[in-house]
Amino acid sequence: MAAGLSGVYRPAMSITLTILGSKGGPAIRPGGPSPTSMLLDVDGRLYVVDCGLGVTRGFVETGHSLRELATILITHHHSDHNLEFGNLIHTAWCAGLGTPVQAYGPAGLAAMWPAFCRLNAFDIATRIADEGRPELEPMVTVSEYAEGAVFDDGTVSVTALRNHHPPIIDSFALRFAIRQPGGGKVIVFSGDTAFLPAMIPFAQGADILVHEAMYLPGVDRLVAKTPHAKRLREHLMASHTLAADVGRIAEEAGVKRLVLNHLVPADDPETLPAHWVAEVCRSYAGRLDVAHDGLRIVL
Repeated sequence: MAAGLSGVYRPAMSITLTILGSKGGPAIRPGGPSPTSMLLDVDGRLYVVDCGLGVTRGFVETGHSLRELATILITHHHSDHNLEFGNLIHTAWCAGLGTPVQAYGPAGLAAMWPAFCRLNAFDIATRIADEGRPELEPMVTVSEYAEGAVFDDGTVSVTALRNHHPPIIDSFALRFAIRQPGGGKVIVFSGDTAFLPAMIPFAQGADILVHEAMYLPGVDRLVAKTPHAKRLREHLMASHTLAADVGRIAEEAGVKRLVLNHLVPADDPETLPAHWVAEVCRSYAGRLDVAHDGLRIVL
């Protein structure tokens, strides 16, 4: 319980983070995890961060109804982060969503939504006429952001840091500052990025840092069986962060809990959770989770 200014005690705010998809990269393999997406529940207000393939299934498997969909944030325009953006909203609409959705993303997102609606114009028009559903396209307000303030809805304020994910320029980390009685909470999502010293002050003191991670021996096994392997390895090394470096960031930022996500590789049978832990714990002494689809963290 937390005391308000009036001296009346109020229940503490409930905050739950669920990893819906924990895999880095768009490929889907038998029995493997889904690409990146996360769900933050702040006292029943839902924030979806990234919409990789599988986000809709992951959302409903948390026990939430798609009719609760309210806010979506996209960190950058790689398909393992935005491919199911339109489909998530459309499927929620088919499930009875009738309230507005706010969507935020880098430059390009504002064009994606009407393009999606045009692509599915026949289905949308048919369902409006045949099933009495409301107009879909006007239900979604898309706002494009750059570095700095993204939004503040009175409960959560979000700021963005441009990270380093070449060749994409408009790629961002997101810091959620959650107001609650007795003191707020901070959750930071790194997005996809190479080692970024600026992440240390951006994540300073965070209650949770969700950071992408890469395990080098697993990467070598991955590229050995992948077409165009040399170019893929060059991209991975230039655009992502080794697990040991994630540990350095978390330790220097003084984060209370670190969650490794967007794992590369996420489905290598020889890469075990213990390998990730060993790399990170070279420098980080705090609480650590290696993400998997469905991981649920209650603050």
